Amino acid sequence: MKYQLLICALLLLAISPVSGQMTASHSPTGVVKESGGGNVQIQVTDRPVAKVNGVVLTDRDLLREMFTIFPYARQHNGFPRVMESDIRAGALRMIIFEELVYQEAERRKMTISPERMERAVADFRKQFHTPDEYQQFMRTEAKNSQRFLRAKIRRSLLIEAMLKLEVKDKSVVTLAQAKSFYDKNPDKFHTPESFSIQTISVLPPKNATPEQLKAGRKRAEDALRQAKMTKSYDEFGLLAEKISDDDYRVMMGDHKAVDRAQLPPTVVQAALAMQPGQVSELIQLGDAYSIFRMNGHIPPGKKKFEEVKDQLRKQLEQQKTEQLRASLSKRLRATAKVEEL
Repeated sequence: MKYQLLICALLLLAISPVSGQMTASHSPTGVVKESGGGNVQIQVTDRPVAKVNGVVLTDRDLLREMFTIFPYARQHNGFPRVMESDIRAGALRMIIFEELVYQEAERRKMTISPERMERAVADFRKQFHTPDEYQQFMRTEAKNSQRFLRAKIRRSLLIEAMLKLEVKDKSVVTLAQAKSFYDKNPDKFHTPESFSIQTISVLPPKNATPEQLKAGRKRAEDALRQAKMTKSYDEFGLLAEKISDDDYRVMMGDHKAVDRAQLPPTVVQAALAMQPGQVSELIQLGDAYSIFRMNGHIPPGKKKFEEVKDQLRKQLEQQKTEQLRASLSKRLRATAKVEEL
């Protein structure tokens, strides 16, 4: 749930070493500094970063959202320098959006039931591993005030409720809608011609000498002789594990289905003349040699709706969610006074 993500961000900010000596508005004033490894650390000063209809959002709010976007900052001792600007910009957009959503929920006089509120408070307390951790949070993030904490949780719940009403509930895609999209966009579900193969490869060493190339050819010919003697997928695969030089040897040489366009022309030419179960002749690719077993030729076609329906619904719902959020943000900003400081 969104409120849980927001609370987790609060928790991270309170206990993470990235926040350093982040205690209150009298924290050190150096907001951004570069640390070892090219990372950027953020120190909270409670400096205003934006105003939304007169409500001030601070760098503390900003850092919480940056943690949500890039939760690995704690392990990385900060935000990667090359990513920090984009993370910060995205976080600023999000905290402004959430403040607009919260204000709209208040304007509509939306409420949170006492039961829902108590469950949320209890869920929040469960996220702390020790009483000391909870007390540290209360000191640094909640002004040692239960009333302040409950107001923060209520705000998160109102944002969640508003987004459910305006985004989540409206972004549901039915099976019939997914089927309609499938029928109207057949090209999106086209499957290319492909070949299911296993390979054994003989690769030359770097900067190979003529003698090494000659030895490689001999080894490849010996590999071909052994491959031709195999009678099954497993026999070929075990041989690949034993003698092949390519990385597919750990998977019994199995490439699964490979798009025709990704295969060298000489391999395609050979594959088109083979039946499942047959082993190719020796194929030279530069100074390397390859042998493959044909397991199947898959003609071009179209994925069945039953195969794609679940993933398709998820994709369409994600697209709809993004569109609805963007539309809501635009609508709320149209009548708001937003200042980025």
